[in-house]
Amino acid sequence: MLRVAIVGAGIGAQHLAGFLDLPEVFEVACLCDLDTARATAVVGQTGVAVTADLEAVLADASIDIIDVCLPPHLHFDVAKRALEAGKHVICEKPLVASLREADGLLETVQRTGKSLFPVFQYRYGIGTAQLMALQEAGLAGKLFAGSIETHWNRDAAYYDVDWRGTWAGERGGCVLGHAIHIHDFLPAFLSPVAQVFADLATRVNTIEVEDCAALSIRLESGALITSSVTLGCASDYSHMRLMFEGFTVESGTSPYAPAADPWIFTAREPTKQAEIDAVLAGIGPVKTGYTGLFDALAKALEGQGGREVTGLDGRRSLEFVTAVYDSARRNVPVRLPVGADHPLYDGWLPA
Repeated sequence: MLRVAIVGAGIGAQHLAGFLDLPEVFEVACLCDLDTARATAVVGQTGVAVTADLEAVLADASIDIIDVCLPPHLHFDVAKRALEAGKHVICEKPLVASLREADGLLETVQRTGKSLFPVFQYRYGIGTAQLMALQEAGLAGKLFAGSIETHWNRDAAYYDVDWRGTWAGERGGCVLGHAIHIHDFLPAFLSPVAQVFADLATRVNTIEVEDCAALSIRLESGALITSSVTLGCASDYSHMRLMFEGFTVESGTSPYAPAADPWIFTAREPTKQAEIDAVLAGIGPVKTGYTGLFDALAKALEGQGGREVTGLDGRRSLEFVTAVYDSARRNVPVRLPVGADHPLYDGWLPA
């Protein structure tokens, strides 16, 4: 049994639900938040303790995992302190605010022997299980091209929280805080990103950071992907359409768990639809979203890794973000990988 302390009662409420779905694996020791009234409302009748004392949480030897669900500008410090306190760390997106900070956390992981698990729950669900099964069956073939969409609605009231929409608090806009999930899907299931050409704009709300983006992406495999991002949609909608040699696939459209529902796979000759359907028929129930994420990391800690999100995955997501901001500001395509010699290695915040 792994004992978890959730730090932050905002998105932490959804994390709590994910842990409670796995009672044979996790025990949530406490929810830590300066606003204890909010935390108390979140835990409800679950029996989970509430505290505002982060120092006591870090010092508690019975806690195995610290789950960081704080505003982005607090991630690096709390995650580093938790690792140094001998805890494994789960950390919400964005992991940190620069590649230097990401490399600093990875160094701390190496030094402490503890694990760091960034949060990318899009990876888990029946849709991605179907895609992986077809890839493993050899029916996908070459990926030619695709389009991905993160079209969400964030009005002025969303930015009433003082840290949102600011470089100092949120550290970025829709590329960093919203589309980061769907962009993680590319290297996780398709191919590492080789190049990105980005155009960013602030068009929806009066904020410091971007809320619209148009990205042209080339994967190392040669596939071409377009990514459209806006926070000015009438509803919240995420979607992927990928054209493989053997089939075309369309994802679900749930904004926070597009893999929660079965995807649509349409055969492309010479692949037969019956071949695809036979593989899909053999896929049983799978864990979705945060439940799937936490189940995978628990297996990794038990020595059965392979499906967990790693610290290197978190770095890779920020490498892409760094390239996007660089491309948009210089109006040029930017190649990846991004190393310590890159001018935005210390961060992409405007000077």
